[in-house]
Amino acid sequence: MMKIYVVGLGPGNFSQITPAAQEALKAADVVVGYTTYINLIQDLLGDKEVVATGMRSEIERCEQAVELAKQGKQVAVVSSGDAGIYGMATLLYELLAEETEIDLEVIPGITAANAAAAVLGAPLANDFAVISLSDLMTPWEVIEKRLEGAAQADFVICLYNPMSKTRRDYLAKACEIALKYKSADTICGVVRNALRPGQSDQIMSLAELKDSEVDMFTMVIIGNAATHLMKGRMVTKRGYQV
Repeated sequence: MMKIYVVGLGPGNFSQITPAAQEALKAADVVVGYTTYINLIQDLLGDKEVVATGMRSEIERCEQAVELAKQGKQVAVVSSGDAGIYGMATLLYELLAEETEIDLEVIPGITAANAAAAVLGAPLANDFAVISLSDLMTPWEVIEKRLEGAAQADFVICLYNPMSKTRRDYLAKACEIALKYKSADTICGVVRNALRPGQSDQIMSLAELKDSEVDMFTMVIIGNAATHLMKGRMVTKRGYQV
């Protein structure tokens, strides 16, 4: 049976790419992905055929992968982080919903929430929510409802895509919603380029986060009532009686 691997690359650092992901890349005849992600793994690809496309070419990229698989080639479609979390896995399943001759195998990777949490300490030790602030495919009204629900339930909240050139105020809006239910002193953290070269991180209060400048390479984690500062790191207590 023809096969497409959907491979999560993790943060992009070679040491964070799982052995299973590396084996899938070795097994592939062709590697398909966003140019930036292809560049991160160029040293692993050797002389393999590569199909690289720019941002917002996801459908075209996946359609090309399907056509290559129909030609009898083993194909690896790569995503940063985990391919099933804001990645390519869902789109490929949609394109192949009626296709019986091509098998899909999703290879998990370390997603940005995990990477950033490790840098910050242990903020995800109890229940948490993951929400993207990008409104390219999800209306802002829906994002607001999700933020409202997560904040009201006092989840730790991981924010993907917190700010871009055209969405300068979305992080501030998210913080305003959180401040309706969480203390202004709630501990928060931001990590840019988590587990990649150029990594930086900062821990601050929710009130300070509201006025922060971040970008699309930044992961934001908003703590909850059980989140504390320990050894200079952001830690959410799980509930053990110590």
